[in-house]
Amino acid sequence: MKLPASTNVLLLGSGGRESAFAWKIAQSEKLGRLFIAPGNGGTATYGINVDIDPLDFSVVKQFVLQNYINLVVVGSEEPLVRGIKDYFKDDEEIRHIHILGPSAAGAALEGSKELAKGFMMRHKIPTARYFTATKENRAEAEEFLDSLTAPYVLKANGLAAGKGVLIINDLAEAKGALQEMLDGKFGKASAKVVIEEYLSGIECSVFVATDGKSYKILPEAKDYKRIGEGDTGLNTGGMGAVSPVPFADEVFMEKVRVRIIEPTINGIAQEELGYKGFVFIGLMNVDGEPKVIEYNVRMGDPETEVVFARIESDILDLFDGIVNVTLEEKELKISSKTAVTVMMVSGGYPDCYEKGFPISGLSQQREGSVIFHAGTARKGSDIVTCGGRVLAVTSLADSIAQAAEMSYCVIENIDYQNKYYRKDIGGEFLAENR
Repeated sequence: MKLPASTNVLLLGSGGRESAFAWKIAQSEKLGRLFIAPGNGGTATYGINVDIDPLDFSVVKQFVLQNYINLVVVGSEEPLVRGIKDYFKDDEEIRHIHILGPSAAGAALEGSKELAKGFMMRHKIPTARYFTATKENRAEAEEFLDSLTAPYVLKANGLAAGKGVLIINDLAEAKGALQEMLDGKFGKASAKVVIEEYLSGIECSVFVATDGKSYKILPEAKDYKRIGEGDTGLNTGGMGAVSPVPFADEVFMEKVRVRIIEPTINGIAQEELGYKGFVFIGLMNVDGEPKVIEYNVRMGDPETEVVFARIESDILDLFDGIVNVTLEEKELKISSKTAVTVMMVSGGYPDCYEKGFPISGLSQQREGSVIFHAGTARKGSDIVTCGGRVLAVTSLADSIAQAAEMSYCVIENIDYQNKYYRKDIGGEFLAENR
């Protein structure tokens, strides 16, 4: 059923990604009312925040019925992995309401790394060699580790809030870490551990919108996971992103399309995974050859902030094509400009950090820049910090150098206690973009 001319939308989530979704949806000529559950200190700028847990499907059901919602946009992976799409489909009262996101079977491409690797093998999608370890086959798992060269990659099979991947240089340490994971270091998520061959190269994220049959390739992005400049220190949820990615030229992206995207979408159709949403393909560029690191079944964060900044099409029109299997009829317009996002985080993140600090400087307006809220909340008349990643400052300009400079100028005028950010986002590309 085609989305109505005035579409009421419920967006599930509370981070920087959802802020970018809300910002883009609010620009649509097709929008009626926008609700964000639970949202954050900034999403109320674009719609109405509602105090609903996205994982409480029965409460979500009552809300969509009471507020005549036509489309539910699922921001994060957990509701999808837990089967919100199937919950709606199986309920006569709400099965007519569109869900932007895959079924539980499709979401398992992110929910189970073992399943995802099996999918890649079945459809001949280039990826690293792997072995699935359990307590029962630990000896074989250690033999597989012995066959690899350092560093060693250990991944909790299930969802672990972005913390379930370890990259270890020492073999003995890797074997010890494997045992800790199997013993419950990441809870049920590491009851199985996928051991992978390490791929050496440069990472890149490719995003695809699909209705399960056809697809559109969205702008690619590169994010920065390490907390410290020069890609040092602990892994985080992401400290910044750039789009487009200079090394992802036409030759590289054609390899990605033919070797990875086409077989992925064809595999989704062949296996009838009920997939209507986004496929986030984490890639490694290994000497010009793309290999898949992982699938995610939603948009990334902070990549969404740069990807959506470059999309010029009406986003609800694109969503209409996804949920109604008419995506091939839709036009996707992408800006030739460059977007750079810099994350402002709480000091101490990704370890322990304090929160509740008032944020100043948010009212500034700079053409070409947007301040997306991530870990913020409203406290009286103040916006305060309430998470590790606090703000995602995004700018659009003619080059990485210019966009980065714009974002950093905005950041200089924002302040809160223990503020921290990386000063080198996009730095490795600056020389060629000046």
